[in-house]
Amino acid sequence: MDKEKVRITDEALHLLIKSYCRESGVRNLQKHIEKIFRKSAYKIVKGEVADHVVVDENNLTDFVGKPVFAHDRMYDLTPPGVVMGLAWTSMGGSVLYIESIIRSSSASGKDAKGSIHLTGKLGDVMKESAQIAYSYALGFLNRLDSSSEVLKKSEIHIHVPEGATPKDGPSAGCTVVTALLSLALDTPVVKDLAMTGEVSLTGKVLPVGGIKEKIIAAKRVGVSKV
Repeated sequence: MDKEKVRITDEALHLLIKSYCRESGVRNLQKHIEKIFRKSAYKIVKGEVADHVVVDENNLTDFVGKPVFAHDRMYDLTPPGVVMGLAWTSMGGSVLYIESIIRSSSASGKDAKGSIHLTGKLGDVMKESAQIAYSYALGFLNRLDSSSEVLKKSEIHIHVPEGATPKDGPSAGCTVVTALLSLALDTPVVKDLAMTGEVSLTGKVLPVGGIKEKIIAAKRVGVSKV
């Protein structure tokens, strides 16, 4: 078929890349463009359209189906206890949120102890990272305000959304620390902030991989500070 009979607008091409083809390379993008041309040829042969097809962001799904990747941004403004993190996957970078709430408060007294409950299909390394983050946040808050008992005597529930997707690795450590302190101080983090980095027990932020892909993911959702 003559390529001049099919025109894909720039907006449709950007949407195709953003919502269907995030992996490195252009092989999958090429397959989707070929699919658009095949369906366009079919429509022309069947007489469903004239001899010229324009594919834009409004009719793209008619040619390639529903988007594979949904919008990554769950919150326009994160409430206290919620912080955006960055992750690396086989499909490139992505954003994830660390959510924390106070599930219950322990009875007052010397024997009252705080704890954390983790959900979101987390691997062992990420669970250990969250425990380290909790220990550091507890000590940091004690130095900042020794009278605060939010972390000392409360059961904190930490969740990473998209519970059906396995998650692992240490790079959410600093994000968990920030989420816990945000919750304890009842103060949201600044707008358009995303974080990544392993945290040590003494509060050192250690290097992590996949920075290029993570920065691309942050830019994709409009983050201005990493």
